[in-house]
Amino acid sequence: MKNIIYNISAKAFANFAKKLCSRWLSGLRLSTFLLVSMLSQAQEKISLEKISLEKAIELAKSNNIDLKIADKEIERQTVLKKTAFQPEALQVQYQGGQFNSVDFDHNVSVQQYFPIGNITKANRQLQEELVKLAEKRKALSSYETEKAVTLAYYQYLYGVSMQKLNSELNDIYTKFLKNAELRFQTGESGNIEVISAKVRVKDIETQKAQLEYDLVIYQKQLQFFVQTDENIIPDDKTLLQYTVLREEGNSKAEGLMTDYYEQQISVFQKEANTYKAMRTPKLGLGYFAQTIDTKSLFQGFTAGLQIPLFGGVNTARAQASAISISQSQLALDKNKLTLNLQRQELENNFAKQKKALDYYQKEGLQYADQIINTAQKSYANGDMSYWSYISFLNQAIDIKKQYTEATHNFNQSAIEVQFPTIKNN
Repeated sequence: MKNIIYNISAKAFANFAKKLCSRWLSGLRLSTFLLVSMLSQAQEKISLEKISLEKAIELAKSNNIDLKIADKEIERQTVLKKTAFQPEALQVQYQGGQFNSVDFDHNVSVQQYFPIGNITKANRQLQEELVKLAEKRKALSSYETEKAVTLAYYQYLYGVSMQKLNSELNDIYTKFLKNAELRFQTGESGNIEVISAKVRVKDIETQKAQLEYDLVIYQKQLQFFVQTDENIIPDDKTLLQYTVLREEGNSKAEGLMTDYYEQQISVFQKEANTYKAMRTPKLGLGYFAQTIDTKSLFQGFTAGLQIPLFGGVNTARAQASAISISQSQLALDKNKLTLNLQRQELENNFAKQKKALDYYQKEGLQYADQIINTAQKSYANGDMSYWSYISFLNQAIDIKKQYTEATHNFNQSAIEVQFPTIKNN
């Protein structure tokens, strides 16, 4: 009696589970259909332009707002070169009254002070160095822009590779579903295999829709760094694996950083020279015309010097500029050390990621394909149980996923080696 009750309960539970799975699959199928439909409609309205990495970087350097701001700073400093010669304001004075006799006389005088010595030359040299410093800052911004575009470009390619893997998995599980349905129809297996295969296929379809949205996000990231209104995507002819030029990247980063700090030091040197030149006197020249007893016009010239008796302010400023030179030199030394340590860390990580990628390219992928082909044939011929087949299939799929992740990690590492972070503060 107990055995009969147990069989009835198991059968009822199986029917209940079947209905529940059927409803869940129906809901999943509807959700997936809606997601894919919405995305398809959105993509139909968007015209995507395929461009190479070189073209993307070129566009970014011409469109980037930060680089345009840097250009304006160069332009501003260039205009300020005209301020090198800084004469005092022209002094015009009128005097009227009884300053010679009881008669009302007039006096008009004009006086102008000019900088003498090396002050004009020092100002011009300082401004020229400031123009060069603005150019060095732009070079650093251009470097960071190139790095950001490259990372975003290969992030999109990673999304494409995930899509291809998803499509491959869909083919594998579609075949699995057909085999499961055939085995169920011939009575070789239970309905649980069919249900499991359907769930996996629908799960892959849902992942496909999610990957489509991921690609939209990656595309917008690339578009943001290129800063264009065009909906651009990477050229599908681009190899998934990034080719790194390590030596060029290291020398370029170190060169840009060294140039920036050395130019900063040069600015402070010229600034100190300017403050020292401000301690020199200024030459004044004047002219006057006046009446005496209201009858005659008398003229004359004046000359004078403005001598900065209290030059402590400019002396202190020159000393402060000298201290700034030492600070910039220390910052350069510190950042050279940081860059060198960062390079070693990046090289080690790059070697690690390359070793992993080499394994999957030389062995891992071949093993995965062999496992899938052998398992599919064995399962279709009835030589392998359902659970063994699923176990081998999952193993092979994990290998393919790990290969995709390994390629992505390698690319990220390679780009970091190509574009190590530069500190400029």
